[in-house]
Amino acid sequence: MALSPGARLGHYEVLGSLGAGGMGEVYRATDTQLGRDVALKVLPPEVTGDAERLARFRREAQLLASLNHPHIAAIHGLEQADGQPFLVLELVEGETLQERMARGRIPLDEALPIARQIAEALEEAHEHGIVHRDLKPANVKLTPEGQVKVLDFGLAKAFGGEADASPSDASRSPTLTREGTEAGVILGSAAYMSPEQARGKRVDKRADIWAFGVVLFEMLTGRRLFQGETVTDTLAAVLKTDPNWSLLPAETPSRVRELLRRCLDRDPHQRLRDMGDARVELELARASPEHDLSSGTGADRSRWAAPLVAGALCLVAGAATVWVVFSTRESAPHPRAMTRLSISLPDSAPFLLDIAGDPGLAISRDGRHLARHLPRHAVRGACHHGHRTQ
Repeated sequence: MALSPGARLGHYEVLGSLGAGGMGEVYRATDTQLGRDVALKVLPPEVTGDAERLARFRREAQLLASLNHPHIAAIHGLEQADGQPFLVLELVEGETLQERMARGRIPLDEALPIARQIAEALEEAHEHGIVHRDLKPANVKLTPEGQVKVLDFGLAKAFGGEADASPSDASRSPTLTREGTEAGVILGSAAYMSPEQARGKRVDKRADIWAFGVVLFEMLTGRRLFQGETVTDTLAAVLKTDPNWSLLPAETPSRVRELLRRCLDRDPHQRLRDMGDARVELELARASPEHDLSSGTGADRSRWAAPLVAGALCLVAGAATVWVVFSTRESAPHPRAMTRLSISLPDSAPFLLDIAGDPGLAISRDGRHLARHLPRHAVRGACHHGHRTQ
């Protein structure tokens, strides 16, 4: 049933519609007893008209209410008013990941934190034995503060039970929106179903790991991974079409590429086993130098790598040149200083001086004295006759 603003369900006053899906109409409402805004999900007739199904839904809702995690939108309760059962959910402000992706691909530095928070939410739920079964961009909210909140945890199982209907049956599948019954419209979550879901097999947490890989691929590329004009075409693409890895941005870290390959392995036995491993890989990818150079992305690295290498080579060459020049100067012999002098001799000097040709002549270091070397016998003779050499 459609509710207008001002309508009341028990002590909840409806403020407006938030949307509609295969699992019911969603409204913004005020809890008049606690004075807080909440989201109300009014269950569709196929649940409310089946007592056994409604009892199963109540049991699942009680289990989901046990989840308490900052990246999981909480379930406050399952209530009933005027014969109409409805879920009371945490109201999460902000846009959905689907709305964000409609503006184009998400840059790596924005996409990896979003993916890491989704991985944390899935890891927490899986540790409590809860599988989402319907992870898609429309079920992920991005708050104005940059926090991720995953919505509708486990409601696909609560809606359909373990033995879900064949996903090709648009009238029964919990993962298909009502708008999906119209011709030519891509149906609900078919594009995010794992291959085992598409074949109608029982699923476990590995179905969430597949859907996580699809969401991450689409965030990074801005392109739908699996699509078709009808639900059958879309499911056929899930079963047969291989991802076009060349669509990933060049700056995508190798860790993220390998993570995507492991998440999107069609064989669940070869697929990544645990969302905790995905979270760790994303954290390592963000911390790796391959992803971050200062604060830039991989594209920045390619743009700056060549100039940095060239600059480093220039510095090395310059340092080598300076070293060679200074080492050569230090090892070269210093030229001796030249001293010029003139000596005045008396006119009575008995001989001419030829210093260069006379090995017996010498000049003192200060240039003030001139000496002539005499043989020993001449010195002895001069002393004997009372002569003194000058």
